[in-house]
Amino acid sequence: MAAPILPVLLAGGSGTRLWPLSRELYPKQLLRLTNEHSLLQNTALRAKKIPGALPPVVICGEPHRFLVGEQLREAGITGATIILEPQGRNTAPAAAVAAVHALERHGPGIQILLMAADHAMRNEGAFVRAARIASRAAASGRLMTFGIRPTRAETGYGYLKPGRPLAGGRGARQVAAFIEKPDAAKARRLLKSGCLWNGGIFLLPVDLFLQEMQRLEPKMLAACRSALTKAERDLDFVRLDATAFANARKESLDYAIMEKSDRVALVPLDAGWDDIGSWSFLENLPASDRHGNRVKGDVWLEGVRNSMIHANSRLVAAVGVENHIIVETSDAVLVTTSAHAQDVKKIVAALKLAKRPEAETHPRVYRPWGWYEAVAHGDRFQVKRLAVKPGQKLSLQMHRQRVEHWVVVRGTARVTCADRVFDLMENQSTFIPLGAKHRLENATTEPLEIIEVQSGAYLGEDDIVRFADIYGRTGTQG
Repeated sequence: MAAPILPVLLAGGSGTRLWPLSRELYPKQLLRLTNEHSLLQNTALRAKKIPGALPPVVICGEPHRFLVGEQLREAGITGATIILEPQGRNTAPAAAVAAVHALERHGPGIQILLMAADHAMRNEGAFVRAARIASRAAASGRLMTFGIRPTRAETGYGYLKPGRPLAGGRGARQVAAFIEKPDAAKARRLLKSGCLWNGGIFLLPVDLFLQEMQRLEPKMLAACRSALTKAERDLDFVRLDATAFANARKESLDYAIMEKSDRVALVPLDAGWDDIGSWSFLENLPASDRHGNRVKGDVWLEGVRNSMIHANSRLVAAVGVENHIIVETSDAVLVTTSAHAQDVKKIVAALKLAKRPEAETHPRVYRPWGWYEAVAHGDRFQVKRLAVKPGQKLSLQMHRQRVEHWVVVRGTARVTCADRVFDLMENQSTFIPLGAKHRLENATTEPLEIIEVQSGAYLGEDDIVRFADIYGRTGTQG
């Protein structure tokens, strides 16, 4: 009988090299880059196709918790567990937490399939077949990794050297060596010698993995056990204890366990894998025209060749350029070349240093109740558009430094203001005085949109005092 498989999706990355589409509070795993689903949704749906796969565990950061939950529900993924890391500690502590959780929830015999939530695969059938081979090999007492069939001499990935076939492994092989990211000349030699990319995908029998963790990283394992034991259960989330988790050494799973264990094997994977590490991933997509350009959105070109143009919110026109990458959003435009695509993260670092909001958020900011976006702002005023999902409501709150005017433009709003509760229809409005307790709610089954005009000396998002919140937020949490 095949062992049950628990998919574990690592969704804590920021994807700075995909700025301006990816932001700190809306990272690349939440973006729809390859089809109608986000990378996170595609990863969850791909794992669901594996026979015996259980509802997934997603490990992410606190700021993304509601977005992750909403995307899973949107994709029809039910029964998922979302574990919140108070801080990123790399893949080894994440794997340890997932293994301890899996053992506690499902008992011995469970296998965890650990994979990043921001990778893409064009051939999901090949992935499912490789996962089944890996599962059988893992059941015989192996920690399994997947060796990606390389398509080029890549310097940005580590490599795996395949060893002897496993007895009865049906394609699984020993790992002869883990090889660090090479220079260009060595990458070409590795490609010719049959080495595989190390894509950071693992299938681990929990009992064996925890034994190896105890042998090789006992302090890390103890910290992760403690973080999970002391975790708070909050709605659909498991919030790891911050103090205990901080004691887990920050390390990758490869360095901590896989390169040191003698129980490691691999399965070759030829599934059109891409880690979508930078805008250069668009080079792998089919060209949009006979000049080798790849475009998305409202784009007009004249004399442009081998370029990638992504228009998100307006017309983008390009004339006479070659080998360029142009990415437009409503508040930022990136222009670079394929050769410098990896350096976009330097721009993001500089923007963060300058405390520019474009490094962290989009104009549209998502919340568990819906979203808001800035429409206009100036001295002592700000205009926002808010959309509240059916059946959802904002926290009961007050502001110390601003007043608000609400105009309903779509749907019906239920308003709490001081000791009054009343409904506003389309084209009706109300005023929220300074210091008044208030709440906005959509008690209907139809979408609600309002225009909010704020005025006052300070209009920051941290001017919020919460009194009650159905999502468990406190203070000025997002």
